[in-house]
Parts: sequence; structure tokens; C-alpha cells
Amino acid sequence: MRISRIFHPDLLVVDQHINLTSDAVNHLVNVLRAKVGQAIVLFNGDGAEYCAHLVDVTKRNVVAVVDSKLSLSLESPLNIHLGQGVSRGDRMDWVIQKAVELGVTEITPLITERCGVKLTADRWFKKHEQWQKLIIAACEQCGRNKLPLLHQATNFSEWIKQSTTQIRLTLHPRAEKAFRHIAIPTSGARLLIGPEGGFSEHEIYQTEEHGFNTIQLGPRVLRTETAAVAAITSLQAIHGDL
Repeated sequence: MRISRIFHPDLLVVDQHINLTSDAVNHLVNVLRAKVGQAIVLFNGDGAEYCAHLVDVTKRNVVAVVDSKLSLSLESPLNIHLGQGVSRGDRMDWVIQKAVELGVTEITPLITERCGVKLTADRWFKKHEQWQKLIIAACEQCGRNKLPLLHQATNFSEWIKQSTTQIRLTLHPRAEKAFRHIAIPTSGARLLIGPEGGFSEHEIYQTEEHGFNTIQLGPRVLRTETAAVAAITSLQAIHGDL
């Protein structure tokens, strides 16, 4: 049976008794039907994972004891900061989940001119919490021991102006260069993906003004969620660890 991986946000120390979070309790008790003595793996984002076992299991509380610490990194040598135009429905959730599985290190949801999602500041905060939980779940599933950094939803024009030593990349089906034709600096890549409906002409002009290189993935126009996954996969296959 596969050993469950559980995120715990606090410091983890060998021989320590840990009261797991409510989300972890719900998953272990109601989904996995966990029992006392069951082995689990804990991680808190420090780059290590911690072997543990359950010593108390109730409907509302689960206590684990940390048995050992293992330094194990599954991080890609290629740093990718994904700037993703926010889309409606579950497209954004899907992109975030797959981006984590493919090894991105940072994610910034972008509010663009054609963004179909209009929310108040409070609703954007709740969206951020929802996306953070998706990132944690994706790390639990894929084995990553470091959480990618999720930035607050940011206006497109502000994000493209940010200073960076990473190469700036955005997709365009009529671009002349492919991912294999570019050199990636040690600092990595800042990858810009538009929302459903794409960027406006003004936004495309802005990206060119701020040093973004247009890259093509072939002649076909891809959906936003397909474009993100295909671009990250290409970068990792050529310059990363796929």
C-alpha cells in the first residue's frame, strides 16, 4: 500500500508528537480510514521529508510521531516563474495543479484585459487560499518537498515590468524561435501565458516593450491550459529534468 504524504506547515523534529492540521485529519480519517500505527510521510516545505507513524486517531484529531528525517529533493534545476492569465471555470485550477507537478518554482495569477474573472479583493484572497491548497495537494501527490511560491493575483502590466534576471518568454504561433533555440540563464525563465481569448494587441505590444521573447510551440493556436502545460513540459525536457 502506498504511504500517504501529508503537508504540515510547522517545524518538524524527530521524536516530536505532531497534531496534524484539520485538512490532514479530514483526509486521513474520512478518506483513507487511517488507523493507529499507520506509517505516513510528512513534509513542511524545508526540502526534506519526515517518516512518521500515527499514535492517536479520532474523528477530530490525529497525532503523529516523527521517526526520522530524510533529505530528498525532487526539484528541477530549472527555475520557472509562471505568469498565467486567469481563466474562468476550472481551467486555472488545472493549470496550477499541472504546473506544480511539472516543477515550476513560482506562480503568479495575472489579471489581463480579457480576463473573464471579476472579483472583489476579498474574493481574490479566497481564490488565493484555494489555489494554495491545490499546490499543497499537488506536492503531496507528486513527491515534491518544497512548495512553489504562489504570488497574489497581479495586474498584467505590473508583472511584466518587474525586474528579473530570468529570460522573459511568451508564446506566439508565428514566432521564429522554438524553446530549443534559446539559452536559459542560471536564474531560469519567466514564462507568460495568456488567458482564454489571448492577449489584446496592446498587451502584446507591452510584452515586446519589456523584453519578452516570443516562442512558438508549433503553428497551432493552443487553449490557455494546453499552452501552459506544453510550454512548461518543453522547457523542462530541453533545459530541465524531464
